Parts: sequence; structure tokens; C-alpha cells
Amino acid sequence: MTLPLVDEIEVVEDFTATGKCDEGFLHVRRLRVRNRRSDGSRSVVYRVDVIDRPRLDAVGVLVYRRGERGLEFLTRQNLRPAAYFRKDKQPVVPDGRSHLFCEEIVAGVLELTDHGEEGLRHRAVEEVREEAGLVVSEKDILLLGPPILLAPGILSEKIFLTAVDASNAAQLSPQGDGSPLEEGGLVSWRSEASVRDALNTGEIQDGKTEIALNRFLGLPAGASVTA
Repeated sequence: MTLPLVDEIEVVEDFTATGKCDEGFLHVRRLRVRNRRSDGSRSVVYRVDVIDRPRLDAVGVLVYRRGERGLEFLTRQNLRPAAYFRKDKQPVVPDGRSHLFCEEIVAGVLELTDHGEEGLRHRAVEEVREEAGLVVSEKDILLLGPPILLAPGILSEKIFLTAVDASNAAQLSPQGDGSPLEEGGLVSWRSEASVRDALNTGEIQDGKTEIALNRFLGLPAGASVTA
């Protein structure tokens, strides 16, 4: 059965005032810290909030294929509550968008059983199958250099960027992970020009997608890049 499209996220309860910092999908550490300098002096004490996932890091996968239009790249529409609830704020530069869905590359958190480069490749394969329904091989996962910190002022997570050629991959139905956040996760293929245009106009505003694309397109022919 196909579910109707999601057109809103409804707040059932806001328990910010009573919720604990170490509960939920994200953990917030609220610290009082001070800087210790090389001459032994210290700064004034100040507050720092650090956001951790229960699983520390994630993998992003730039899925591509070689089609009649040249290289094509897979993107996915994902429900993103944090971006959506910007509607209740006053941005400095309004863009007139709801951000209910954000278009981005395939991605997922690394599990405790994922270790080293082998673990990255395994998780990349699993996420591509889960989110895009494409069956790819671990040996075909290309690691696109060192991981990135997207918001190091508050977020401890690093994202390991990878790419994979799905030109000859078997196509299954994307299974998702059963979460309501997976509803409406439509997958599409874009040409290189289309992705670049979407990034330049702000139609796609996801940082890992832009960095992964630029790293991939900047590779010399036949390159093999490791983390």
C-alpha cells in the first residue's frame, strides 16, 4: 500500500523543559569550560553545548551511473524536522521555502559493528540498498578522502564521504528502516548539470551533497581515494 504524501509535521508535544539532555535521538552535553593557555593562565569560565548522536559518525554515498546524458547522480528527498521548523523562526535572509523535505545523497549512521574502511564500505552498501533499492558491492565503494565536520561548533559527528557506480546495479524496491522519517523519501536521478544548477540556486542546500560531488568530479580518471 502506498501512503499519501506528507505535507506537514505536526507537533504533538513539546517537552523541551522537562526532557533530559541524554534522552532521545541526540544527546546534548551542557558544559562549563575554560581555556588553558600555554603560559599557564586561564580564560573566564563559559558555557558550551555539545550535541552527540548515540552513534558517533555517519557515511554519505554519492551514487552515480553512466547514462545517455553522461554521468547521472542519485538524490533522495528526506523529511528533515530541524530544517522544517525553521518556519517558526525569524531568519536573517528568508528564502520562502518550507524545507519539509531536503534533497541529498544517500546517508546513514555508522553502527557499533562497523570498523575501519571495511566497516565504511559495508555501511555504504547497506544504506544504498535500504534507501535506493540498489544492490552494489563493497569492493566498488570509493572513499572520497578524509571525513568532514559539518557543524563543529556544536555537533561532534563526522561524515565519511564515499561514491559508488550503480550503472549495472540490480534494482529492488527501497525498504527503508521503518521510521516515519522515511515517509515520502522519493529517489530521482539528476544529470551533472542538473545537480550543479540545484546547488547553485539553493534547490539543494545539503552540505555533504555538494562536498561529495565536488570531491568526486575533482578526481583524476581512475583514481582510488582512501580515508
